Formats: sequence, structure tokens, C-alpha cells
Amino acid sequence: MDAWAVLEEAGELTRRGEAFALATVVWRQGPSSGQQGSRAIITASGELRGWIGGACAEPAVIREARQVITEGTPRLLLLGSTGRTGAEVPEGVSVVPIACQSEGALEVYIEPVLPAPHLVIVGRSPMAHTLADLARALGWRATLIDGPDFSAADAGERSLVVVATQGHGDEEAVAEAVAARPAYLGMVGSRKRGAAVLGYLADRGVPADQLARVRVPVGLDLGKTTHQEIAVAILAELVQLRAAGALGGGKATGSAAARTASAVDPVCGMTVTAAASGRPLEHEGVTYWFCGAGCRSAFEKDPGAYLTRETRC
Repeated sequence: MDAWAVLEEAGELTRRGEAFALATVVWRQGPSSGQQGSRAIITASGELRGWIGGACAEPAVIREARQVITEGTPRLLLLGSTGRTGAEVPEGVSVVPIACQSEGALEVYIEPVLPAPHLVIVGRSPMAHTLADLARALGWRATLIDGPDFSAADAGERSLVVVATQGHGDEEAVAEAVAARPAYLGMVGSRKRGAAVLGYLADRGVPADQLARVRVPVGLDLGKTTHQEIAVAILAELVQLRAAGALGGGKATGSAAARTASAVDPVCGMTVTAAASGRPLEHEGVTYWFCGAGCRSAFEKDPGAYLTRETRC
């Protein structure tokens, strides 16, 4: 996959609402297989698509990219020893030492590409339309669905669902929304009305832990307000929760962002993936992983030369 194909793939992932990181080589010091302008996509699960450099650079870029996705903050990496660049490292650059026989160095800019929040509004009231318009003004994806047309298939685990049917099939809409297990589920209505709806669903076997996730009344408490202000209050609560990291609204969470196990190569000190690609070798009941065949061979010939008291434990 060349650099332009990487951008096409990035566009496709964005359309599908998937979180990923885009890594671009902005500087190189030869010899290095990575070239200025080389690009790669790193998914939340740690899959790399494209080309950013050889076996020395890739594990470090993948590790840092997954952290960038989790934090939602870009970073500029210097891969290699600072002594190779012959200059002071600028402020804001993260140095990631790598042991590479080519002795090259790379600067890689990694930026998160996080999906816009998906807000599903169930209802057809003026408030529902206002809420959809406000969400779109923030760049969010907003889907407005009439109550009878809504089903669990219209939302996913990353969706934010607001049920605003307001007496027109509340119970059925909330039941469908609960089944979707969205990141957020709120219902427009009074506490009394909410208790009646949730009680009805509980009597019909909907698990209590799922009903407990329904926020009712939804939105910040602004007192007696107009329908426009109710929409503002709902969106304000969603923005507040998202900023606090309580929604997973774009940031990768759960299994998608789970970290691949890593280990330190006992020969060169490089962080490597603790998988088959890390050339595992068992010694005295402990498994070690390596960046390449050279390090593995050196360890195999004389393990004691590389095992400190800490690595033996």
C-alpha cells in the first residue's frame, strides 16, 4: 500500500466510523528504509497498513500509535538515539530509542483520527429536530428517527441515543434502545414518567442492570425551559460527559483499544510484541522475545550475558 492508497484507506475507515491513527515520516537520517512522506495507518487493534519503516521502527510506531488513539492527542516521535541527529531534541518531541543495525533515525508524526459521535434521536417533536440541528453544528453525526420506525439495529455500542417520543410509544422505543446497548441512553421526560416506563419494562423481564443505564430525565437541569433550551441542555450534558471520557465518544475503548502484550528484548532493550513475530525463546522456564534473528541468536549462545537480576525474576 503506497502513501496515496493509505489516504484512500483512511477515508474509508472514517466513513465507517472507526478509530485509527495516521503516521507520517516527516524526517529521516539514513540509512533507513523509511522515506520522508511514507505513511501508514495503525488501527485500534494494532494492525499496520502501509509502510513507515523496517522491523526496528514498526513495533515502536504501533505501540505509540495505539496510545495516541486512546488519549486522542497527536505526538511527534524521534525513533533512534538522539546522538544520531547531531542536534538538540526540540521541545514536544518524544524520543523512542530503537536498536537497529542500520543506525538510521526517523521522525514520525502520529495523529489520531477519531470518529465523530453518532447521536440517534428517537422522536419527531420540534425539540428532537432542534437537537439534531445543534449536534450537526458541532460536526456530530445525527440521525433522527420516528418512534415506530426505530429498532435496535439503528444504533450501536458507540452510539448516543436520546428517546424523545414523549408519550408516543415510549416503552417500545426505550426497549429497542436498551437492546442496542449504546454508549449513552437518555429519555426525555419527568422522573415520574421515567419511573413508570422503566417499571413497565422491568415487569416484562428487561434486566435491571440494563434499565439502570437509562438517564431520565435527560440533560442538564435548567428548570422550566423551552424546547430549544431542552435541546441545548441535552447536548450540553453529552458534551460534558464526552469531555470527561465517560462516553467513549470517539476515543477507542474496550476490546478495540486493548493493548497487545509487549516485552523487552533482553539483548538490545527494544520493546517488541510478545507474539510469534517476536521470535520467542524459552530459557529456564521463562519466555523471552526479540526484535530480530540477530538478538535471538546472541541470547541463545550466552543467555547469562544479558540477564540481569531483574530479568531473571
